[in-house]
Amino acid sequence: MSVNLAPILGPFIALLPFFVQGLPAGASEVVGEPPATALPEVEWLSDYGQAVAAAKREGRMLLVYFCTPGGNAPCNRFRATTLSDPQVRARMANYVCVQVCLHATVPNEAGGEGSEIRLIHHKAFEEMLGRPGIAIVDYANPETPHYKRVVSTFPITDKLWYTPEKMRVILDLPAGTLTQRTLIYAVRTHPEGPRSTEGDPCADLTQEATEHSRHQAQIRRQGHHFWNVRFQQITQRLPGGLVASEVCAESWPGERLVEAAIECVRSWRSSSGHWGAVRSRHERFGYDMKRGGNGVWYATGIFGKRP
Repeated sequence: MSVNLAPILGPFIALLPFFVQGLPAGASEVVGEPPATALPEVEWLSDYGQAVAAAKREGRMLLVYFCTPGGNAPCNRFRATTLSDPQVRARMANYVCVQVCLHATVPNEAGGEGSEIRLIHHKAFEEMLGRPGIAIVDYANPETPHYKRVVSTFPITDKLWYTPEKMRVILDLPAGTLTQRTLIYAVRTHPEGPRSTEGDPCADLTQEATEHSRHQAQIRRQGHHFWNVRFQQITQRLPGGLVASEVCAESWPGERLVEAAIECVRSWRSSSGHWGAVRSRHERFGYDMKRGGNGVWYATGIFGKRP
């Protein structure tokens, strides 16, 4: 469920250079402390419109950090332990970053003139659950359907916390929709390190995963429906003699996106056959998930593997 959005933030990360002066001819070399490499500094924008304009102009992803006014224990801890991590900051150099108070408002497109809503309550950020956390908007891929859309929502809740390791995964996710990227995140952050997303994301396999997830959601039933037919159709489109394989899962009713994605991966872990596919490296992969009218998310992974 990617939703169009045109607001928020922008940063840049400055890497401070250092210079090493050469020794004069004939001088003795003195071994001292190695020069310290400066940590990257993230400049957080605070104006939503300026950040969106910067992301569009520079063709970069927009990272939005929703936080409470004045900060609170979770917000302060997240910034101190996760956003201050050197490897996280280095990756954020590729993003326009903006920090937005949970109380910040934007014009309400559905309301009359002068009407405003809180940005966190905009439909585009529905899966932020009104909570502090990280969202990402895609201004880097203009030729895709998810351009200008929210492609990541990671709220901080009692159950969800993002360590520096998990944040690095978030910042390295491949281009895709909100649901696709969230399911890939859940795979990549599983404690056992499954390898099915180490190959190349495949547009055909991703589309097949989207369509089958949607079909399961429509009929409200998990399963490899029509796989005999779909297997032949998918395999014929794969290059180099690859053959298709598929995994399916469903969440508990009422779970929200991130928790549902994690639950679907946990479900795969409980099945030796499914986990054998999810944990293995494949040359091509595609993942997606869709929510049914029963509040259940249905997930699909499709892989191009060597026979």
